[in-house]
Order: sequence, then C-alpha cells, then structure tokens
Amino acid sequence: MLDASSLLIIAGTFLVAGAVKGVIGLGLPSVSLAFLAVAMDLPTAMALLLVPSFVTNIWQSVVGGSARAILVRLWPFLAMATITVWIGAAALTRINLLLLTALLGGLLITYSVVNLVGFRMVISSRQERWAGPLFGVANGVLTGMTGSFVVPGVMFLQAIGLPRNMLIQAMGMLFTVSTVALAAALQQSNFLTLQSGAISVAAVIPAIAGMILGQRIRNRLSEQTFRTVFFVSLFILGTYIIASSLRVFY
Repeated sequence: MLDASSLLIIAGTFLVAGAVKGVIGLGLPSVSLAFLAVAMDLPTAMALLLVPSFVTNIWQSVVGGSARAILVRLWPFLAMATITVWIGAAALTRINLLLLTALLGGLLITYSVVNLVGFRMVISSRQERWAGPLFGVANGVLTGMTGSFVVPGVMFLQAIGLPRNMLIQAMGMLFTVSTVALAAALQQSNFLTLQSGAISVAAVIPAIAGMILGQRIRNRLSEQTFRTVFFVSLFILGTYIIASSLRVFY
C-alpha cells in the first residue's frame, strides 16, 4: 500500500502534467513518467498514467472532424504502433528495469532536443507508405518498454505534413490506442494491479484540474516561452533519470 507522501507525489505529478497539457496540448504521459520514474519503479509509473492519459486524449482523438481521413491514411502506422506494444512490454520481465528506466530518460532527452533545436524530418507521400509501418513498430516497441508514446511517432506525424488540427487529432488517436494497448500488455504481465488501477482512476482528478489551470496560464503566458521551459526541464529530468538509473545499476 502506498503511503501518504507517495500519494501526494502522484497527485502533484498529474497536476503538473495536466497543466503542461493544458498549455501546449501534449506532454501528460512524458511529464508524469519523468517524475514518477524518479519516485518509483517503471512498471508502476506506467500503470499509474493509463487512465489520466486515456481520459485526456480520447476527446482529442475524436474532436476535429478528421478521424475517418486519418484512419484511411494512417491505419498501417496506428495498427503497428498498437500491436507491437506487447513486444516491448515483454522486455519488462526480461531486461533490468534500471536499464529500461535509463532508456526512458534517453527518449525524454531526444524528444526535448528535437523540439529545442527545431529539427523536423520531411517524409513524402511515397515514402510514407513504407515509413509509416516502420515508425509504428518502433513507437509501439518503445511504448511497451518505457511507457513513452512520443518517440518516434510524433516525429513521424509532424514529418508527413498534416495540417495543424489534423496533426493534433492524429496525436490524440496515437496516444489513445497506445494507452489501451499498454494497459492490456501490463495487465497480461501482471503489472497492472487493482491498487494501481484505482490510483490511476483517482489521478484523473488532479490531471483535469491541471489542464484547467494550464488553459488559464496559456492565456497569460507566451506559448513559445512555456514550450522552451518545458523542453529544457524535460531534458534535465531525462538526464537525471539516466544518471540515477546507471549509478544504481553499476
């Protein structure tokens, strides 16, 4: 049973993660994983983010009016990103969790650096046909191993030139199907317990409160300034996670 201080850390984490999502429209899984992986083991952190991630992304995935067009165009990418989560999750019982936590730190650093330097890939419509499934496989495996949904899936969605509203909806669809697949994989591996599920449900409250707060902050603060602070902070957290994991491992 988690003690009161652990529950406060969880509530505070999802309040902050929700606020980030409220300001820039993404980041809840990344922020929650970054903080929770410092305070507890990786599979528990992954289990706790499931319900807040699903609730905050399902609406993003259905609103926008482009769901049909996205599915027709991106179903190979989304299908592979979903199916291969089980492959990655198998590593949770076969690879030292400290190494997988360090991998999470590496993904957070990659995600932050890519955004801070403004790097963007460009994938043509012809390349998209074969690149989509490959990026889907990579994203699914890494999701299963670390709980992070964004690398390289979001980079692929940005690279194929989707209009802004369609991009946001496509990211919501990716995060939603990845969350459902991760929940099933964790349950199959006995990492999703009744206690972690109940806490994950309760974590929706601070996550939504954070989103409301973040939306208010967005009206008062430059989004570009906030994004810079966010990605710099994510870089620092990722570096700390790697250093802590490898120090304990060695």
